[in-house]
Amino acid sequence: MAMFTKKDGKRKFLFIFPVIVAAIVGAASTVQSGWLEKGTSFLSTITGKDGTSALSNEDIAAGLKEALHIGTENVVAQLGKTDGFNADSAIHIPLPETFDTIRSALATVGMSETLDDLELKLNRAAELATPKAKSLFWDTISAMTFQDVKNIYNGADDAATRYFESKMTPALTQEMQPIVSDSLSQVGAIQTYDQIMGKYSSLPFVPDVKADLTTHVIEKGLEGIFYYMAKEEAAIREDPVRQTTDLLKRVFGTK
Repeated sequence: MAMFTKKDGKRKFLFIFPVIVAAIVGAASTVQSGWLEKGTSFLSTITGKDGTSALSNEDIAAGLKEALHIGTENVVAQLGKTDGFNADSAIHIPLPETFDTIRSALATVGMSETLDDLELKLNRAAELATPKAKSLFWDTISAMTFQDVKNIYNGADDAATRYFESKMTPALTQEMQPIVSDSLSQVGAIQTYDQIMGKYSSLPFVPDVKADLTTHVIEKGLEGIFYYMAKEEAAIREDPVRQTTDLLKRVFGTK
């Protein structure tokens, strides 16, 4: 039977002691690392990525509203000019579908060009009416609650546009009725329409056709406005070049 001497015990202790120390130091490092990670995580919630102060609710609200003001301004400037609708294949306003029947009938008497003229005037009416819609958009922006702002800020790239669509379409349709009706009169669309319908109704054996030009221009006009609002919104959110103010850079540049 082997005897365990003091010398042997001392050797074992000298061998085991460094291992114990290394284990203790490693555990301490792990704990310290965990605390550092937690501390970093906590700090990131109260400061920006670059160590700057975190955005306040007021900053986010102001930044988002500024972005929407700029987006609205850009879209109105783009669409509210000559050929803003007419020359843009993405949002060009066609004649109502009911005019397909009228076109076929009038083609037999050489009046197809009159319909082309009417289509042009529908687009001119939308171009004329668009700048007058800007104040309606800005009123909606001003009336946003912080919850609206939060949902939009954390939402998809077109969250604000979809918000506008859901909140504004009924009110815009009603508000734009007199504006578009007046625009249709100014560009001569009503007179051209009356001329077309007068000739059409004089033709034998043609079905009765009615069209509400005002509603048609409003619906298609809003589709065009929202189409480009979505593009503007996504660009401001994602493209640093479009973040043209310090506030926009702070709010969207760190997202």
